[in-house]
Amino acid sequence: MDWKHLELELIVLRRDFHKYPESAWTEFRASAIIASYLNRLGYRQLSLGLDNIDPQSVMGRPDEAEIDRQIERAKAQLPESCADGADFIDKMQRYPGVVGVLNTGKDGPVISLRFDIDCVDVNETVLPEHRPNKECFASVNARLDHACGHDAHTAIGLGLAKSLIEKKDELRGEIRLIFQPGEEGCRGAYAMTQKGVVDGSDYFLSLHIGTGVPSGSFALNSHGHLCTTKFDACFTGRAAHAAGAPQEGKNALLAAATAAISLHAIAPHSEGSMRVNVGALSAGTGRNVIADHAVMKAETRGETQDIADYVYKRACEVINGAAAMYETEAEIIKMGSATDADGDAALAERVGAVIRKSDLFGSILNDVPATGSEDATWMMRRVQEQGGQALYMVLGSDITAPHHNGSFDIDENAMINGVRALDIIVDELAK
Repeated sequence: MDWKHLELELIVLRRDFHKYPESAWTEFRASAIIASYLNRLGYRQLSLGLDNIDPQSVMGRPDEAEIDRQIERAKAQLPESCADGADFIDKMQRYPGVVGVLNTGKDGPVISLRFDIDCVDVNETVLPEHRPNKECFASVNARLDHACGHDAHTAIGLGLAKSLIEKKDELRGEIRLIFQPGEEGCRGAYAMTQKGVVDGSDYFLSLHIGTGVPSGSFALNSHGHLCTTKFDACFTGRAAHAAGAPQEGKNALLAAATAAISLHAIAPHSEGSMRVNVGALSAGTGRNVIADHAVMKAETRGETQDIADYVYKRACEVINGAAAMYETEAEIIKMGSATDADGDAALAERVGAVIRKSDLFGSILNDVPATGSEDATWMMRRVQEQGGQALYMVLGSDITAPHHNGSFDIDENAMINGVRALDIIVDELAK
């Protein structure tokens, strides 16, 4: 493998994905480019879109009219080099995501690797010193930005696909490269897991770039991801004239506001940490009208699944109670979720041994604590429940701003060692 040439290719790929970011469940352009790239490499076992998704388990997907708009935009933004991209989009059946399988034809383990492909719903900064602005690869899609590094993850996944197929004859078993939609908001992994994309895996691997680990470092086991439930609460009341007949109204705005304040007063759990956040609240139509509707976007998190279940249950009780106070109705819709999963110590030790021998990194950390949630935990748990081993790693990269901030950028030079590390790990596991 010409690693220097691949390094340059990774940067080109990452910058292309960065310029055309797509939100959860709308990653049709990215999926088409991934499928086209894998197909050109010789990956003939490709499954697209709905083939990888259990539609009954999907959370937080936009409505069909929005999907239509996103498919149209994706096709319009495809590069000329991706001539088969529109055909691949049509084959997705309105759901993004790609799984490419490298079957070596020899007995051996099944190794699954997950790469998330969606962006963050945030505007990218327009400051001229921001490198994507200086070098003309800043987001062209409003309110969308790869401010978490998933553009790099996607490029790393494609780089790994290239390195592995070049040495296919040296490998054993089956390698699944899973390009997952909808990690942000924890919306995509569960539906893929329910479809069985990781079933039968002996090993499952995923990694994230940055997250506080500096360039030149590699963390073998990121642990402590919080379980979470993302949800919308929709309040329905009755409109009325605010002065002429206020007694006839049922105020959805006040019900939602009461719920928002009360959610943050849920008693903590004695067995571990938990979080509640109301991130958005909209209601009403005008100053002289009793509001007949309100929508709240919120989330709960817990250190363990039991704690997460506790805080979500209490949140539902609070919302329904607030709705009852104002004689309104509340509908709670799950929009995303993640569970807890710890990496396997034995796998971390085995991976650590080969990474240390490689001299790719100046610093190798045995473990680092996670501070948020990650829906790859559904895949980890599924593999572990079936007797396999799983690991969630961190590829160190200096960053210019915190994750999910419009000024976020990565050290692009870190990507090539991410590919090389995964290449070495697969070599070890596919013996």
